[in-house]
Formats: sequence, structure tokens, C-alpha cells
Amino acid sequence: MEDQKFTIRCYNKVDLATIYFKELSPNIAVAKLRRWIHNCQDLMEEIDHGNFHPKSKMYTAREVRLIVRYLGEPDY
Repeated sequence: MEDQKFTIRCYNKVDLATIYFKELSPNIAVAKLRRWIHNCQDLMEEIDHGNFHPKSKMYTAREVRLIVRYLGEPDY
């Protein structure tokens, strides 16, 4: 069986959060990922330099790339 590799692309916030936190409910996973992002000052600074909209339902590929750079690639 081959290991799945995480793909950098646009993700729905719920989808990305549940990839990072499989054991949590979708709402709790989104809240936890949001906290992780906001607690990483360097990540927030880089995200804010883009066209980030906190109310958006999606993360752009650029935002996902930054999230993975600072928070690490999620485990499958």
C-alpha cells in the first residue's frame, strides 16, 4: 500500500481542518486549526500579506502552502 501524499491546492476550511484533526468533529477541528494559525505570528504575518479573508470558506493554495510550511504537513 502506498502512502498518500498531501497535495497543496485550494481546500475548504472544514476539509483541511479534518485532515489535520481526524479525531475531532468538523466544527471543533476548524476552531482548533484557526487557533493554531492565529497563534503562529510568522504565519499570520505572511497570510495577511496576501488576499486573506477570515470569513472565506476556502483556503487558497498559497495559504495552504504557508500553513504547511509553518504547522507541518498533516498525517494521513
